[in-house]
Amino acid sequence: MNFALRILATAVATALAVWLIPGISLTADTTANKALTLVAVAAILGVVNAVVKPFTQAISACLIVLTLGLFLLVINALMLMLTSWLSGQLGLGFEVDGFVSALLGSIVISLVASVVASLLGAGKD
Repeated sequence: MNFALRILATAVATALAVWLIPGISLTADTTANKALTLVAVAAILGVVNAVVKPFTQAISACLIVLTLGLFLLVINALMLMLTSWLSGQLGLGFEVDGFVSALLGSIVISLVASVVASLLGAGKD
């Protein structure tokens, strides 16, 4: 149940990022297809953050310490760009145009997903 709530929170956050950030787009014709695409993108983002992100953080630990953690924003943007690429490979209509859009989108997604997950009680056992 906790996993489903986190996916839902990430899907809501991604929808808000698509709405707010001009360089992030979602191409689907119906509302149902948009919702399914957002859920699929949220699942892909979850897998990317669980599998790839720990390796990138371990490799760039010195940069993270040197920049007092600000390099984590760059890593989050790169994870969103990787999610966009994987979504394109799977035929989903989710696209991030550039690094600045990915940086702003990753900030929006992180903040909103945290708030929505806490409101839904995703962290409770």
